Amino acid sequence: MEHSLNVSQSGSSKGKWSGNPAQRQARSGSYSPGSGSGSDSGVQSQTQRRHLEGILNKYTNLLQGWQNRYFVLDPELGQLQYFINEHSKNLKPRGSLPLIGSSVAPSDEFPFMFTVYAANGDHFKLRACDAREQQMWMTQLQLCARRHSDSSAKVMSQAEGQQKNLVNSIESLPSRGPLSSLDQDLLLLKATSAATLSCLGECLSILQHNVCQAAQHITHGHTQGSNTDNISGWSRPKSASDDYVKNGELTGHNTSPRHQPHSPVHRNKERFKDTENSSPDSVDSSEEVTDSEDNEEEDLGVLDDQRSIILHLLSQLKLGMDLTRVVLPTFILEKRSLLEMYANFMAHPDMFLAITSGTTAEERIIRFVEYYLTAFHEGRKGAVAKKPYNPILGENFHCIWDVPRDKVRPLRTTSSSPAPAVAPSVQTSSTEGVGSYRLHFVAEQVSHHPPVSGFYCECKERRICVNTHVWTKSKFMGMSIGVSMVGEGVLHLLDHDEEYVFTLPSAYARSILTVPWVELGGKVSIACPKSGYSATVTFHTKPFYGGKVHRVTAEVKHNPTGTIVCKAQGEWNGTLEFTYSSGDTKVIDTSKLPVIRKKIRPLEKQGQYESRRLWQHVTVALKAGDMDTATEHKHQLEEKQRREGKQRTASNVPWKPKYFIKEGEGWVYHKPLWKTV
Repeated sequence: MEHSLNVSQSGSSKGKWSGNPAQRQARSGSYSPGSGSGSDSGVQSQTQRRHLEGILNKYTNLLQGWQNRYFVLDPELGQLQYFINEHSKNLKPRGSLPLIGSSVAPSDEFPFMFTVYAANGDHFKLRACDAREQQMWMTQLQLCARRHSDSSAKVMSQAEGQQKNLVNSIESLPSRGPLSSLDQDLLLLKATSAATLSCLGECLSILQHNVCQAAQHITHGHTQGSNTDNISGWSRPKSASDDYVKNGELTGHNTSPRHQPHSPVHRNKERFKDTENSSPDSVDSSEEVTDSEDNEEEDLGVLDDQRSIILHLLSQLKLGMDLTRVVLPTFILEKRSLLEMYANFMAHPDMFLAITSGTTAEERIIRFVEYYLTAFHEGRKGAVAKKPYNPILGENFHCIWDVPRDKVRPLRTTSSSPAPAVAPSVQTSSTEGVGSYRLHFVAEQVSHHPPVSGFYCECKERRICVNTHVWTKSKFMGMSIGVSMVGEGVLHLLDHDEEYVFTLPSAYARSILTVPWVELGGKVSIACPKSGYSATVTFHTKPFYGGKVHRVTAEVKHNPTGTIVCKAQGEWNGTLEFTYSSGDTKVIDTSKLPVIRKKIRPLEKQGQYESRRLWQHVTVALKAGDMDTATEHKHQLEEKQRREGKQRTASNVPWKPKYFIKEGEGWVYHKPLWKTV
């Protein structure tokens, strides 16, 4: 059988090794046992620390084939590195895989092939020249991975013991006196040690999770990676390495929606066939005026007295604790309800309405992805880590947008230069009337435990609407707080009979003791079952060392053919670059996109459970910097909610939302556009 791994193009014969390890070392320097001179007493140590070098075939995604590369296994760093050839091995590696937590498995796709799965999701597909070399590389890679993983687990165990002793020593101190258990420095030490341990624990948890996934991948014989390598009909954007291969995660995810009969996507639409008018209920639109609120949060660090409160709170929390029922300090609130934050994700309604005018299914999902990636910048109100008000049960929020008809078009596509910069602007009431589309929004807190919000937005003229239910789940992570957005949304394009199911990323508040900041993280999906198009959007959290913040990447794929039709990369609160299979490109600067302000009724015309009116006293106190008054008003609202809950329990009367109904695992607006049109 002919095999592609022979002699490298440089003429080196290291592509084929033979003889015992000592002979190979003498001939090519490919084997070095580490410390010791090879005596029997050092055999085990030498075996576990073996340094290997040599030529292997590596599958490269860019060239779609096998290429000779020079590999170096460094047992001290715990890395597998590769270079273009042996002569370049003193330069920066072309690529590398961390071996801690990794797994190695043979493959029957090609002779003498094996795959190294790193815990970070990357992998190398490799081929040796014969079975002996394949086994030697696999054995040494597995030994190196095990040694580094065992070492990390031992360090973690020792750290846990030391941290426990530290906490016990601090808590054993008296509560008063010159050195007390409530001393600020000791509380800081206690919180910092807990945060450090949390980071270590998270790292090991991630490693274990990915190793389990890799093991399942191997056990079930999945070949998603190889499929992904062969389906790309056009070159990927340049990366740091021309041989860099991702793990085929797009094809590995089930991006099509759930097909259960009770799914919000596949609901029984016959029940909705009636003649009732569709309009989020409601509010007299003639009473709504352009929102003049500017609740941009000041980018300030935590004050000394606030730090003491946070330290005391942190000392009472446990790693991984659910913060849903934990009362957090008032000074971290950001002067708006979570329900209103969801409305602010619609700050570019012109891009939202432009989705439905796409002439093809491919164009429509690309427009949806473009809108989706630009929605988070305004919705997050900048990068300052402050927390919206937790909506109380029954709280609701209403608003509208008047969108100029001539604004509803996609941004210009260019083949070589960015789209022209557009100065930030605000559309006011002059846009209303016959020259505008009207977009209605309503949100409601439909459940308290768990805290589920439902929101719905529609434009009847454009026959487009979106229905979403979200459950926020907060978790204490040491020196940061993570908020998962559990749930999904469904975008309906009635003219095309299409539904797009999408999920939302998690949010993280970092550096909560110094200058808090927010980043988004996680992988979300968008899928249209009718057209077969799907998208995967990845919000990248900042690495511990180096790396950019707020990075996001996306791929749009036609599942039946496996063709990737669009890619995006950039920052969700900065510049985004889109590349299309046609060769065209588009650059969108989210900070320069025009903002169309929502319209909302004045406080005196709002219902008592509408967000702005409900939280008005807390908001006024926060603006004045009066935290005591803000805390008192917030406490009154929370107590009122508790009393009403107890009354319902005593009278055995279940809570019934005003605008949403429960369907399966989700919540659906009670008079959606697909019901009335």
